[in-house]
Amino acid sequence: MKLTAEQLAQFDREGYLFFPSHFSPEEVKVLTDEVPRLYAQHRPENVREKGSEAVRTNFAAHMYSKPFARLARHPRMVEPAMQLFGESVYMHQFKINGKSAFDGDVWQWHQDFGTWKNDDLMPEARAMNVAIFLDEVNEFNGPLMFIPGSHKLGVLDAGHDLTTTSYPLWTIDHETITKLVDRGGIVAPKGPPGSMILFHSCLVHASTSNLSPWHRVSVYLSLCAVSNHIRRFKRPEYIAHRDFSPIAMLPDDCLLRDYDVALPWKDGTPESAMKTDLAA
Repeated sequence: MKLTAEQLAQFDREGYLFFPSHFSPEEVKVLTDEVPRLYAQHRPENVREKGSEAVRTNFAAHMYSKPFARLARHPRMVEPAMQLFGESVYMHQFKINGKSAFDGDVWQWHQDFGTWKNDDLMPEARAMNVAIFLDEVNEFNGPLMFIPGSHKLGVLDAGHDLTTTSYPLWTIDHETITKLVDRGGIVAPKGPPGSMILFHSCLVHASTSNLSPWHRVSVYLSLCAVSNHIRRFKRPEYIAHRDFSPIAMLPDDCLLRDYDVALPWKDGTPESAMKTDLAA
């Protein structure tokens, strides 16, 4: 999948691109059928909401789930990042964010590169998120909110929030957010299952809690230019991957055909993936 010159200009200007209904209902069903099985497992890759069994984030499903291993190699998700960076990419993170009905908590205002830089020593903002909706996203179930153009300001000052939710983030203060919104406004892309978003790793974003009766599950591929790989292993490997091999894409029909993919963690999370550099 190649981005047009107009799309490249829009991404540079606004920091994101939205593709409604980019994947078919049949393709999305392959993924949604697998999510309950993953969320039911008591693996370290499942981070749950505070005081709840609801899964906030499932990490690294591409390492032990065949449908998501195929998605991780899908050309519609991987090729645009390669085009933007002008080189091969590797999987820095792979997340299935839950946002469960009634229980899905907030994601505070942040930049992903802020966390990747502070925690993982990623050298430059040559990484990005490519996300696919597995459920309809509407104004009620906690849609992702962007501040268009905020990526142009580079890395912003942030504080390490360890208490607000069950997952720590480097978050941006209210005064800064107010100034950014006065400058660029807020958008919240909404659409049916199978819609896809690409967004810059410095784009400021957040989402509110989900008080609606509708789940809002999305999958995020965090793709990083191979030459820009992380330098520090402060976090477990299931959160920040240490294999910098270029992603080898599968054919475009890979969600509907049973292509062979490696599942190195299918029998459990290896001990090596839990180890961190405590001196970092």
